[in-house]
Amino acid sequence: MTAQQTVRDVAPAPTSAADAVTSLRAHVTGDLMDIVVDLDAGSGCRLRDQRDGTEYLDMTMFFSSAPLGHGHPGLSTPEFEAALVRAGRIKPSNPDFATVEQARFAETFRRVVGDPALPLLFFIDGGALAVENALKVAFDWKTKVNARAGIAVRGSRAMHLEHAFHGRSGYTMSLTNTDPAKVRDYPKFDWPRIPSPAVEPGERWESAELLPEELAALDVARAALRRYGPEIACFVYEPIQAEGGDRHLRPRFLRAVQELCREHDVLTVADEVQTGALTGQAWAHQALGLEPDLVAFGKRMQVCGVMGGRRVLELPDNAFREASRLSSTWGGSLVDMVRATRVLEVVESEGLFEHSRQMGEVLLSELRDLVAEFPALVRDARGRGLMCAISFRDPAMRDRALAVARERHRTLFLPSGPDSLRFRPPLSVRPEEIVDAVAALRKTLGEL
Repeated sequence: MTAQQTVRDVAPAPTSAADAVTSLRAHVTGDLMDIVVDLDAGSGCRLRDQRDGTEYLDMTMFFSSAPLGHGHPGLSTPEFEAALVRAGRIKPSNPDFATVEQARFAETFRRVVGDPALPLLFFIDGGALAVENALKVAFDWKTKVNARAGIAVRGSRAMHLEHAFHGRSGYTMSLTNTDPAKVRDYPKFDWPRIPSPAVEPGERWESAELLPEELAALDVARAALRRYGPEIACFVYEPIQAEGGDRHLRPRFLRAVQELCREHDVLTVADEVQTGALTGQAWAHQALGLEPDLVAFGKRMQVCGVMGGRRVLELPDNAFREASRLSSTWGGSLVDMVRATRVLEVVESEGLFEHSRQMGEVLLSELRDLVAEFPALVRDARGRGLMCAISFRDPAMRDRALAVARERHRTLFLPSGPDSLRFRPPLSVRPEEIVDAVAALRKTLGEL
């Protein structure tokens, strides 16, 4: 009997598409939609249900993790598929064993989305762990800076914002404060939290002066720095708070906090796990004119990790460079790196950052028209690049709209915060797909 025959004899019958949702719901934790993704079908923003061929217009992109949409021809070439199979035959521990595939990914990452001021890279699986390792770099840095100044205090606190979501791992649960169910009753650190003065579209956004609520938030930050002093290692922020409700913080405010942190030898950490490759540029911090010392990334980049530089480089023995200070067994997935390399090559060759900026203008214009048409139901069309959202005046109506759009109009949207609906189309989205998605939402609002 051959090895192939042995596997065939002992392996259970594969789960059919008809049983996939039921089987997973019975044993695997998750919030599954009643859809089975057909991995061999779909095109652009069209996702196909493998069970019956139903097509959905997808504005979720797997929580913004599919930068080229469904069925992009650049991801179906024989050469790319062969590279995936080759990388998938074994799972090397990337931090310890070099491969051409990892080196090629790192080179492509630096060329297409790299920041010359942030030359250090660390890869890992998971956005929360990307943020967590950025925190570790900051804690390490601040403690060493304190020691060299003769201060026997560990840098052990992370200042952060209200309405923030940074993940659900050990450190990041102390920062996340959106839906209480995600962190309730878990042990957390008592780290300083400051107000998050998001500003809605309008004249106040253009103010040349800091707004009263921004000044108040800065006062709270100063008070935290006075209270904890050298214990504060970093300030962590999302350039746009995504799960918190697509809340936009003004660049003027974030730059003011950044300057305050520099005055106190505190690193700034931009959590771009959700905003990376979404706001019309590679990074939202670039669009906002910010200069973080560390950037956590993931989702659309396919591989998660941390970019480091600026003040981190002031210490030659920073955590990126000290042996075994940061590491993991896998250091990210090699298969993900192969896919990411190809995705970034397509983004570069097709000019998709500029394309996404233009498509974002189309989407925001459509959403503004929608809000003007249904002012009793929705408000505050807002966005940067393709990271767009509207808010509902009644949170329960938002939830109903998501269901009606999916069930009656075969269009998929995501919630955001307590009352908002977010769009997360791919970088390659076409104008007609945007128009169709807003049209489906318009029908939904008319029915509601």
